[in-house]
Amino acid sequence: MAQVVIMMGSASDEEKVSPCVDVLRSLGISYVFTVSSAHRTPERTEKLVREEEARGARVFICAAGMAAHLAGAVAARTTCPVIGIPVSGGVMGGMDALLSTVQMPPGFPVATVAMDKAGARNAAWLAAQMLALADPALRERIESARARMRADVEKAAADVEARYRA
Repeated sequence: MAQVVIMMGSASDEEKVSPCVDVLRSLGISYVFTVSSAHRTPERTEKLVREEEARGARVFICAAGMAAHLAGAVAARTTCPVIGIPVSGGVMGGMDALLSTVQMPPGFPVATVAMDKAGARNAAWLAAQMLALADPALRERIESARARMRADVEKAAADVEARYRA
């Protein structure tokens, strides 16, 4: 059973979206990573949402560029949380995808994160936090990961300060 379903509108977006998988793996969260297009394969998108939700999926992460309707198409078919990752490209450099992802009609929200790799990582972290509401062990893993991040910053600060000490 996958707790998180990651869909991207095109296989060409894999490099930008795959950091999402790295975070989920590091936290021990099960996932499915696939391709489905809101426009080219609407039936596949609908079937994936229906089937994965029936199998126990709790959060959907959708990455798409240009018109970026995938997250909205998924949100229209589930009451599970949907997180949208706008993917750069196209004539507006990703602004078109950002605006398409963030502007959903009332009642069909999509939590929108940053574009590309940074957005993919934060989409995974946000999904993890949502799942951790009902999973104390996952919450502890998230807290441990954040403690490591804080320690890394402290170490980096000490290293820089040591190199530039007057």
